[in-house]
Amino acid sequence: MRSAPVAALLLAALLTPLAGCARTGDEPAGPGPAALPAVEVVLTKSGGIAGLSDTVTVRPDGRWTKVDRSGVSRSGQLTAADLDRLRQLAADPRLAAEATATVPPTMCADAFSYRLLVGQTTTSYVDCPPQATPPAATHAVVDLLTRATG
Repeated sequence: MRSAPVAALLLAALLTPLAGCARTGDEPAGPGPAALPAVEVVLTKSGGIAGLSDTVTVRPDGRWTKVDRSGVSRSGQLTAADLDRLRQLAADPRLAAEATATVPPTMCADAFSYRLLVGQTTTSYVDCPPQATPPAATHAVVDLLTRATG
C-alpha cells in the first residue's frame, strides 16, 4: 500500500497534463484558432515581366521558408495572429469550392499566377484584374502570406 504523500504525487503527475483543459465559461463556444486544423500551406507566385518564381512553404507551426527562382532562401516565423488567421482561412469551406471552380484561360500577358496548396486542396488564379475577380478565400491566403513573408 502506498503512503498518502506518494499517492498524492502520483495523482498530481497524472493530472498535470490536463491542467488548463477545463472551460471556465469565459471562453466562446466552438473551436478557437488553436482547435482549427494545422496543415502545411504552399504558395507559388510566378510570371510577370521578370519571370518571377517564388515559393513560400508554411509549416503547421507557422515556420516559413521562401525560395526564389535563383534558389535564394529566407525563413521566418508567422506571428501568432497571422498563424491563427492562416488556420482560419485554411479551414474556410470556400477553398474547396474554389478548387473545383472552372476558370477560363487568361488573356493577360506578363500577369502573376498564384498556385496555393492547403493540405490536400489546390487552388489557383491569374492576377488579371480586367478579366476576373480572384477567388476570395484563395486571395485572402495569398495576401496574408505575401505580407507576412515579404
